[in-house]
Amino acid sequence: MKIVLASSNPGKLVEFDALLQGSDIELVAQSTLGIDDVEETGLSFVENALLKARHAARCSGLPALADDSGLCVDALGGAPGIYSARYAGHHGDSTANIARLLDALRDVPNGGRGAQFVCVLALVRHADDPLPLLGEGRWSGSILHAPRGSGGFGYDPVFLDAARGVAAAELDAALKNHISHRARACAALRAQWPPRRAP
Repeated sequence: MKIVLASSNPGKLVEFDALLQGSDIELVAQSTLGIDDVEETGLSFVENALLKARHAARCSGLPALADDSGLCVDALGGAPGIYSARYAGHHGDSTANIARLLDALRDVPNGGRGAQFVCVLALVRHADDPLPLLGEGRWSGSILHAPRGSGGFGYDPVFLDAARGVAAAELDAALKNHISHRARACAALRAQWPPRRAP
């Protein structure tokens, strides 16, 4: 089953290919079909994931998979949340985003630095699908005082995995793909496979 991945990020395509290994899904990135990103106007991870999936399905005529994910920090009332990728003002500037986050938490002690990565996946069979499949995953941890590790992307260098005591950027990629918020959301989605028949 060919499905459009509603993302222009080649790294995400590789990650989802690994997560969906063994399924009957063949992913194709929307950028290879000339589809641009849609404006994320939703107020929640669910809303934005659905916006992206429906946009990709409408433009391609194919089923579409989208994710919306981010970092929610307890001491910041859940921020940066859905604005994680553009927290410092420019989309995808991880260095600036991390700098702003650490500055916002500079006076917060270790016990108050709890956080979680959140991912919501939305799969639609067509743009107006009234029965989208949704999968949510959460990965609990805390925010370090300084970056550690060289792997991963985004906030991984400052996210401390609660269970293992290491930064997400210090984890082996295969292990991260097994325990991350995206892995958990993907497992939740796969538990609903095959998709329900939509009208």
